[in-house]
Amino acid sequence: MSLASARPMNHTGEGRSIRVDLQLIADMIEPGGRVLDIGCDDGALLAYLTHRKGVDGRGIELSQAQVNAAVRGGLAVIQGDADTDLVFYPDTSFDYAVLSQTLQAVSEPRRVLGELVRIGRRAIISFPNFGHWRVRLQLLTSGRMPVTGLLDHPWYATPNIHLCTIRDFITLCDELGLVIERGFVLNRAGQKLPFDVPGRLANLFGEQAVFMVKRP
Repeated sequence: MSLASARPMNHTGEGRSIRVDLQLIADMIEPGGRVLDIGCDDGALLAYLTHRKGVDGRGIELSQAQVNAAVRGGLAVIQGDADTDLVFYPDTSFDYAVLSQTLQAVSEPRRVLGELVRIGRRAIISFPNFGHWRVRLQLLTSGRMPVTGLLDHPWYATPNIHLCTIRDFITLCDELGLVIERGFVLNRAGQKLPFDVPGRLANLFGEQAVFMVKRP
């Protein structure tokens, strides 16, 4: 379910590659934990976490082709939909629930975020920032839905149905009573930018964001 990306990759040393932004997510996860990766694509993050951090990793992916690729790599990944299948997982059954570049593509982001913090003791979420200055400029100058490196589909063919800004996400966390433990803004390549979250500069210059949240 995660969106394809041309961002740089880091090699894991086990024949797999991992995006730079996924490396940041991996760095937030403690060794030996239980991890559920929702929208895991072919399982690159799970493979990295399994080999490098000894996690007990599970994955859900909408695309059967990506599920097959992950399973061929020896990963515990099943076909499933974040909008409908998270309800079947027990409370706090994982230490971390990860949703990378998928929140904007689900039908009910508020409910899905609530499920993440129910299933995992912590949730890690990344998403493209619709408040980035290039997006604003395209809207202002062309009057049309923006197309950027991360939002690279025309409006009539995009899988992104609930785009949001960094400020929108922070507001949603406040409405759900969630604690934001860590937050980073990233450039298009997935590299961290030196802006504090929350903050106007983060919302203006961050092309994507990563948050770690939990229930109080």
